[in-house]
Amino acid sequence: MARGPPFLTSQRRHLSFQNTSRMSASDKPSKFSHLPRAAVGPLICPHEGRGLLESCQFNKGSSFPKEERQAFRLTGLLPPNVQTLEEQVQRAYEQYSSRESDIAKNTFMASMKQQNEVLYYKLLETHLKEMLSIIYTPTEGDAIQNYSRLFRKPEGCFLNIKEQDRIEECLANFESDVETDYIVVSDGEEILGIGDQGVGAILISVAKLALTTICAGIHPSRQLPVVLDCGTDNETLLKDDLYLGLRQPRVRGKEYDDFVEKFVTVAKQKFPKAYIHFEDFGLHNAKRILDKFRSQIPCFNDDIQGTGCVTLAALMAALHVSKVKMEDVRVVVYGSGSAGTGIAAQIADTIATEASKSREEASKQIWCLDKPGLLLKSLGDQLTPAQVPFARDDDEWSPEEPRDLLAVVKKVQPHVLIGTSTKPKAFTEEIIREMARHIEIPIVFPLSNPTRLHEACPEDINRWTDGKALMATGSPFPPVERNGGKYEIAECNNSTCFPGIGLGAVLSRTRVLSDKMLVAAVKALAMRSPALQNPKKPLLPDVQDVREISVDIAKAIIKTAVEEGHAEETGIPTDDQELNEWIRIQMWEPKYRPLVRPHLE
Repeated sequence: MARGPPFLTSQRRHLSFQNTSRMSASDKPSKFSHLPRAAVGPLICPHEGRGLLESCQFNKGSSFPKEERQAFRLTGLLPPNVQTLEEQVQRAYEQYSSRESDIAKNTFMASMKQQNEVLYYKLLETHLKEMLSIIYTPTEGDAIQNYSRLFRKPEGCFLNIKEQDRIEECLANFESDVETDYIVVSDGEEILGIGDQGVGAILISVAKLALTTICAGIHPSRQLPVVLDCGTDNETLLKDDLYLGLRQPRVRGKEYDDFVEKFVTVAKQKFPKAYIHFEDFGLHNAKRILDKFRSQIPCFNDDIQGTGCVTLAALMAALHVSKVKMEDVRVVVYGSGSAGTGIAAQIADTIATEASKSREEASKQIWCLDKPGLLLKSLGDQLTPAQVPFARDDDEWSPEEPRDLLAVVKKVQPHVLIGTSTKPKAFTEEIIREMARHIEIPIVFPLSNPTRLHEACPEDINRWTDGKALMATGSPFPPVERNGGKYEIAECNNSTCFPGIGLGAVLSRTRVLSDKMLVAAVKALAMRSPALQNPKKPLLPDVQDVREISVDIAKAIIKTAVEEGHAEETGIPTDDQELNEWIRIQMWEPKYRPLVRPHLE
């Protein structure tokens, strides 16, 4: 069996369970079945009759057994034939498949989610690989752009900057006997490569939470999607009579900062055990908000940390295949927004750790470009706080030298080229061939999404490098022909990473999400790389295996939280196998559970 790279080998011994049976936690007797999140046993249902059928959490539709139809006054409200969940999934999939466009399929799925939560997630689980692009990028981007026109029923918490004094009142609407574990909040300024979408950002919060459920078993009843409506600079929305958000330019400065701080403060008061996930904040706000709160509360920014983690996992695998040491790697990042600088930061931290270098030394192995070209220190105030650590000394680059991507590739001769620019076809044939002239195995990651914004097509990169390039993309692409076979393209899909990180943070009730915990998550994901066993395989695992991956990542997060003294949860098992069982029993699954009335508890 091929050995992993040195920085991953120590993790291998912890993965003995990875090929265990996929039998669900609720099918096995467990010493942890008493835990509040254990998805086993009957559910106490406060509804009956038509009210029950209108509750997405408890509704079973045609699957209500006869005894429940009688006990909950459903007689005459349903057709007589009692069906299994699998039969419902078959019918729902046929209905889904009959929708002619992707946006129609997205709307169908959103409607189903509001009718029957279990059926929605079971359908998604059954066809995850096919449907992921429908419920998330790229189709969710289209739904967000048309949010006000597709609007049917509100979902989540809508906070607006003009009513900051009512944040507590708004969040109080979501208090219940069940604790809130996971909050996703967005201000909608930089959505999925399509920019400012104002109040439509509520859908990115909803979509991210759906992914945490299907990918890591975060309980749907313990989630809260939030949008911070600060106005919008999107002229199309401002001129749209049907736009549902604040019809005014986006508020910035102190008023904006106060709004974000009030939300975080009140959210932690109302939901003291909640983990907060920041999503799609603007370039000038994302990192500084994360930096402000990450030492105070358990929080995470997927655009910065999630993208960085999954890309770094792919990079670790690629370096292993190409036999390049982390301490020697040269990386060019094209597009230095939240994602690009987040990736650069994760790589720099890893170089520093693995090569025993300072963070400053490690950063010198990374060249970042943005709209002005190569980032130089002389750009001064034009640099964002996240870009500053990667700005090069001006004396490295003479004034006469061009600073565009081709010039940088020629001079730097990078092992790795990463694209997060949202500039289609930015990686030209000349640039890729220039890179391949100097590097035996080029590592090229065109990560911009949706698909139409990718920097280069894998098929072209494969041809321009004579089939030598190792690739990962931000959206799904078909395999490419290589040496008489097919080379599968790894997708740097954050869904393989952020749900597991969140699961580990939630279950451990960590005080903060530390850098060491993120490194542990990256290594756990990298250990799942098929390329470690066969260099012809993709650099990252298939999303179809995401729940197993999430267990690995959650386990790494929990163990590191305990090691660092951040875990506040009591009774966390120290034995690996018991910890594995403890995690799995607390992961929600799309299964119908018996319903009982409150007085039968």
